[in-house]
Amino acid sequence: MSKADKTRQFIIEKTASLFNCKGYASTSISDITEATGLTKGSIYGNFENKEEVALEVYKHNAALVSKHMMCSFGAQYSTCLDKLRAMVDFYKENWDIVYSTGGCPLMNAATEADDTFPTLRTQVKKSFEEWADKTAEVIREGQLNGEIRQEYDAEEYSYLFIMLIEGGLLLSKTSGEKKYLDLVLNRILIIIDGELTA
Repeated sequence: MSKADKTRQFIIEKTASLFNCKGYASTSISDITEATGLTKGSIYGNFENKEEVALEVYKHNAALVSKHMMCSFGAQYSTCLDKLRAMVDFYKENWDIVYSTGGCPLMNAATEADDTFPTLRTQVKKSFEEWADKTAEVIREGQLNGEIRQEYDAEEYSYLFIMLIEGGLLLSKTSGEKKYLDLVLNRILIIIDGELTA
């Protein structure tokens, strides 16, 4: 990694929580210089503008979520149903980290990804699609091997799970109470064990 690449990565990592907590629009160049200890010249020497920093920070934050999520779907789980349960467990077990770092970066960016920042909106859409595609893939695999009932639409259930999780995260983050997230996570487990299981 070149010195310039290292500096860019340093800026991204140092501001990842800042952007997620304060917001992509509200975070200023002064906030970035304060968080990194670098000058404005150094920031602009490595990024074209604040929007480029914000976009790269979002990609970084989304990649961390994706990495943890992919662990839920890993080979250590012998059944597809266990992989879906592991996705739920990820949010049950990591609420404190999600809460302390500003909430779900996908949801936070989605609320700001309007017509004024179309490149962020495109990236957020891609993140949700990748999550949904991977979840649907697990459901379809479970249908093929007889674990999951055939009559259900894998894509519909994958988006249903995402909507429930993101809604629970939103209410829990806003209220500061984990009970809303627990409510939806428990409901997803009921759906997995009651509806989907063959």
